[in-house]
Amino acid sequence: MSESNQTTPTFDLFGLDERILDALADLGFEQPTPIQAAALPALLEGRDMIGRARTGSGKTAAFGLPLLQRVREGGNKPRALVLSPTRELAKQIGEALADYGGGLRSVRGVTIYGGAPYPPQIKALKRGASVVVGTPGRVIDLLDGGSLDLSELEMFVLDEADEMLSMGFYEDVSKILSLIPEGGQYLLFSATVSDEVKRLVSRFLKDPVDLYLSTDMDQVEGIT
Repeated sequence: MSESNQTTPTFDLFGLDERILDALADLGFEQPTPIQAAALPALLEGRDMIGRARTGSGKTAAFGLPLLQRVREGGNKPRALVLSPTRELAKQIGEALADYGGGLRSVRGVTIYGGAPYPPQIKALKRGASVVVGTPGRVIDLLDGGSLDLSELEMFVLDEADEMLSMGFYEDVSKILSLIPEGGQYLLFSATVSDEVKRLVSRFLKDPVDLYLSTDMDQVEGIT
């Protein structure tokens, strides 16, 4: 075995629940990507984070594994919310979280997005959901209608933040963030950091860890 392989961390070094580790093994995931290896320790400590990384870097697991670790005992009201700019990405994230948390029987996830009927999504939320993945418009609609309750939310993830804000969702995202109880953990992942992204960071994140993944070297270049 080469020296580089000997020094590469494995998922069992982060203190993740054995059920999560078993799911990762079943999926064939043995070693974290650079952003996962850099993000997991800070996120498992409860730190806020802004992660700058391209699509395909493994960022869904970077935030998804700490999210599942945090809510592993379940709950009927949402304890974690992941906001995505498109329904396609929301579905992908929801499916990934279901795969990573397949052994966490008490954790129920619901994916909510526009372009689909309301009743099945409302029914799923009423049955109880520990984790919600959604698009801004549908999340706002279900909040306004009283079907979505964020009063027990502990963790918020904004994925593809630059794309979402460029689509005009700044006010919706700000409204959602304003409804989260104080003391929650905030994560923001974005390929670039626009002025609007900086505004959100300054308003809502507390002393965030700043990760930057090089787009050409696939290595984390800055952690502050």
